[in-house]
Amino acid sequence: MSTGDGVRTADSTSTGTVDRTRARLRVGNASGFYGDRFSAWQEMLDGGELDVLTGDYLAELTLLILGRDRMRDPDLGYARTFLRQLEGTLGTAQERGVRIVTNAGGLNPAGLAAAVRSLAQRLGLDLKVGYVEGDSLSRPDALTANAYLGAFGIAAVLDAGADVVVTGRVTDASLVVGPAIARFGWDRGDLDALAGATVAGHLLECGTQVTGGNFSFFTELPDGGHRPGFPLAELHADGSSVLTKHPGTGGAVTVETVTAQLLYEVGAPAYLGPDVVTHLDSVHLTPDGPDRVRVSGVRGTPPPETLKVGVNNLGGFRNSMTFVLCGLDIPAKAALVRGQLEETVGKDGLEFVLARTDHPDTADTEAASALLHVHLRDGDKARAGRAFSAAAVELALASYPGCTLTTLPGDASPYGVFTADTVAQDGVAHVAVLPDDTRVPIPPPPRTQPTPTSSGTAVSGEGPAAYPTRRRPLGELVGARSGDKGGDANLGVWARTDASWEWLRGWLTVERLAELLPETAPLTVERYELPNLRAVNFMIRGLLGLGVAATTRFDPQAKALGELLRSRMVQIPAELIPEGAS
Repeated sequence: MSTGDGVRTADSTSTGTVDRTRARLRVGNASGFYGDRFSAWQEMLDGGELDVLTGDYLAELTLLILGRDRMRDPDLGYARTFLRQLEGTLGTAQERGVRIVTNAGGLNPAGLAAAVRSLAQRLGLDLKVGYVEGDSLSRPDALTANAYLGAFGIAAVLDAGADVVVTGRVTDASLVVGPAIARFGWDRGDLDALAGATVAGHLLECGTQVTGGNFSFFTELPDGGHRPGFPLAELHADGSSVLTKHPGTGGAVTVETVTAQLLYEVGAPAYLGPDVVTHLDSVHLTPDGPDRVRVSGVRGTPPPETLKVGVNNLGGFRNSMTFVLCGLDIPAKAALVRGQLEETVGKDGLEFVLARTDHPDTADTEAASALLHVHLRDGDKARAGRAFSAAAVELALASYPGCTLTTLPGDASPYGVFTADTVAQDGVAHVAVLPDDTRVPIPPPPRTQPTPTSSGTAVSGEGPAAYPTRRRPLGELVGARSGDKGGDANLGVWARTDASWEWLRGWLTVERLAELLPETAPLTVERYELPNLRAVNFMIRGLLGLGVAATTRFDPQAKALGELLRSRMVQIPAELIPEGAS
């Protein structure tokens, strides 16, 4: 349990009495996804002081990839890139006293922990390695099924002296919350502190997205967004933190770059986690010096009664072919291809998407052309494979004038379907495996609450007078960040000034969003306000269909949705248009 000086005594979530009196914990991040900048581990270790370095490798799509790896070889199932990154950095981490926490264990944390031990032995290093398991659930009808575990298992392994902690599917934020629990001695009742660390973890989890990567106003960054440095957070015993980066690295840390990441892949302001419900509408962001933003005021309430479970299944097979339609009669040309292919391979599973990239009266072939994307999904690999792609190629001399394709005939590839489920908090065997192989069960939280329900925030005002106005891109006033959550998408929009916020919160309704982004009109859309951030967040249900691995949408992860919204021309109050805008 917690004592007044931040020291944790022995209890059900601790492996013993631990002295945690140091006032600050510096946690860095060196990976935001499986495939992120390879050199980031070395950059972060060489760049400045750190206590802990984390690496986030897992996403819904990643577990599908790892599941297919494990089908080929039961000894796999973890992010092999991580091991290669450790080759040149493990000694540096030990020399500088930096502990490593990563979810690169994926579907096989024990296997990766053993591989790290072997690597350390080969490098002549005396390192203690532990891991966390229990997220993998037995679902005979699923390729993978993994519960999103919390942070107390990580803390127990660190308390036992581990230099490296490997996990499977914990929440992304747990990679940061776990070290904070171990440092400051928090227990299950320290909800505000846990919530504050959760926000810090959410800000760090996507690496450079909080230091200027994928930032709406990248042209304003000191280096124009060329090579943003990876981030770190200075955490304190009350759960507050300061987001920053190593001196001399690219990008920037500002209230706006932090706001952008805070809005990424979140839904309702009550942000559910296995250890705490974090209330994002309580977050305060304030400048704390160059490339420093203070995060404070975060409130937490007891966690829900259930854990999220990510389930991946193989959905069948898919293939795509793209036709180039140049010049006149574009719709008729597309209709001809459609009729020919439906007659040859049948209608079932076929999808036609006509991208009108063509411009009239141009002397350039590419500029005069539209693209017809044809997708086929089917449970029969043969039909979705060569039978389909060969049928498309066979039209080359027998279809519309100028017929050509950008794709070669090829076999179908399997695709996955992601769904989200839940399991009771006490329905998983969350276990911390210490460096000496002692297995420590991590009990569920003693206090939970029913999952908060919310259908969204009603529009709270009409904003300033609408006249006089000028027709301008919405992005002159607002930034945006969007992303995927299973088959859903989130779209966060923030205003740059108080005056713009008062206009935005009254203007950007669900109905207005449907006008600007017509593909959202037939879908269920939830709208949430975050006044402390001058932001509105939309959850767009079903935009991505069966999920990233199955969708045929041009922007399969909805990453560009926010920039599409910012590009739309709207009537903006003239008084709000920034000086210097053309």
